[in-house]
Amino acid sequence: MFQALRGVDHVDQGFIRSEAPSDVWAEAVIVSFDPAIISLSTLAEVHLRTHSANGIYSPGGRYRSAIYVFAADQHDDVARVIARFAEETGQAARTMVLPFVDFKPSDARYQNYYRTDPDRPFCRRYIDPKLDYIRRHFAEIALPEGTAREL
Repeated sequence: MFQALRGVDHVDQGFIRSEAPSDVWAEAVIVSFDPAIISLSTLAEVHLRTHSANGIYSPGGRYRSAIYVFAADQHDDVARVIARFAEETGQAARTMVLPFVDFKPSDARYQNYYRTDPDRPFCRRYIDPKLDYIRRHFAEIALPEGTAREL
C-alpha cells in the first residue's frame, strides 16, 4: 500500500529484526522513499492509521507493530508521530520505534502481492480498504487509483 504514495520509490516485503528482545525475525516492509517528496513522519502516520497500531503485539513476535529506523535522529521524529497519534485517538499506541539490524526479503511470489492478483480474497479484504483510506485521508500524497508503481 505504500506504493500508492507519491515519493515512495520501492517497497520490499520480507522479514526484519532489531535488537533484543525484538531480534526474532518478524514480517515487515522496507520502504525506500524520496524525503524531498514524502517525509518519514508522513510514512509513519500512514502506517499508524492503516493498521492496528493500538492492537496487542508481542515485542519479540513474528507480527510486531514497529517502525524501524536507520539513524538515531529518525527515532525522535517517529516517536513524536506515535505520541500525537495516541493523543488523537485517546488510546495507547503499541507501535514501537526500533533500530534496524537486518532484513531478508520474502520469496518473489510475495513481492508486489497486490499487483500480481488484486482479486485475491486477502487483497480485497485487507488491502483495498487501506488503499481507499489512503486516497480519502491522504489525497494530497496519494497516487491516482491504478497508477501505483509496484502494488
